[in-house]
Amino acid sequence: MNTIQRRAWLGLALSLCALSVQAQDKTVVTLSRFFGACEADYGSVNDAAKARGECGIITSLVNQFNATNTLNVVVKPQIVEWGPYYDQLTARLVAKDVPTIAVMHESVLGDFVARKLVDPLDDGLKKAGVDTATYSTQARTGTTFDGKTYALPFDTWAWLWHVNLNLFKKAGLVDGAGAPVLPKTPDELLAQARKFKEATGKPYFAWTTANETAAPTRTFLTLVNQQGGQLFKGRTIDVKGKEAAAAMSLMNKLWAEGHIKKGLDYGATQQAFTNGDVGVNVVGTWTIDDFIVSSEKAGSPLKGGYTVVPFPALYGKKSAFADGHSWVLLKGGIKNDKQREGAYAFLKFLWDNDHHWARTGHLPANRAVLESDGFKALPFRKNILELSSTGAGMPGMVPRQRAVEQIIGEELSSMLLANKPVGDVQAGIEQRVNKLLASAK
Repeated sequence: MNTIQRRAWLGLALSLCALSVQAQDKTVVTLSRFFGACEADYGSVNDAAKARGECGIITSLVNQFNATNTLNVVVKPQIVEWGPYYDQLTARLVAKDVPTIAVMHESVLGDFVARKLVDPLDDGLKKAGVDTATYSTQARTGTTFDGKTYALPFDTWAWLWHVNLNLFKKAGLVDGAGAPVLPKTPDELLAQARKFKEATGKPYFAWTTANETAAPTRTFLTLVNQQGGQLFKGRTIDVKGKEAAAAMSLMNKLWAEGHIKKGLDYGATQQAFTNGDVGVNVVGTWTIDDFIVSSEKAGSPLKGGYTVVPFPALYGKKSAFADGHSWVLLKGGIKNDKQREGAYAFLKFLWDNDHHWARTGHLPANRAVLESDGFKALPFRKNILELSSTGAGMPGMVPRQRAVEQIIGEELSSMLLANKPVGDVQAGIEQRVNKLLASAK
């Protein structure tokens, strides 16, 4: 090897060494999240404008931050299925394997705040350039405790009706403008469901009843809220009131008469809707973009016939179950000042790009985005904008909300799937939930 060759090899070696040192010098911010895994489709996409759906958009947002930030920071996602997410997160906290940033439903946040497991963010967000005064009303309510901000909100999501207009037209359930004729009372709903089934031979509804308890819970709480019912008194639940009884009765009738397609887990529920097997899919905002994609495909049962509306006010009051995704900094997750700087920079980046996340169908948590012409111009957003003020979950003072939702859903599922008497369902909910709430710290 001559002198020139030796110098070339030495230069290459030094360059590789420098790249290795740079990679080692990068500050790693770990990001614990659900929303699915889609590396095959979006692993190399670093422009969120080119992404679709929850998984695609959050994946590309992380890629975009990693490609553009000047802090020498890299965000590394740690992806978990949403079902076991909180159990795994709690186990990681116990094991002191704490992620830097974690996604968290606002209905769960209160428990982590009460246990002093998350850091308040006011000072850090202000320094990073996020003005918490620009949180939407729903988002501020869900992330503020005792005057302190404990999360960066990402969205508000709510329970909706996704409608196959092609089937509704076949059943004579559209108006002169082609919009769905929505029921205004429980009796109107039952009459519509019967008419739909007679005309199409298909069930009116799909909502998940297999291997999941969330859907019946959210529908039940929506129906109770629409009647102005109050299930919680302090830390006790009472489901023997007329509002809860009316909600259970309606759900029972819909099931018994075959107006809810049976045996569907979550994936099968969405497939039943896109396959044209049902008229209405009762699910949240996050599926809007996916259903738009389906409705644009040639030969799709939804082709040219998809719309989405808030859960109709069957009892006079507009209300639908609502919650929100947010981002938190868990205690023990930040190891040094550089990591803290990187974490807040990423939160600021997510806040500035809330308009991309809003394309999933979720309502933006950033009030400026929510009120923007660009957001209102997205498909169907004007239909559901009211949910930023009419959406409602459990009262904030109720602890262990995710566990409470699961108990309610298990009992309601027993009512539908196993014909458990309503009185026994009410007793089961009260006994189990009140025992849980009494033990909550």
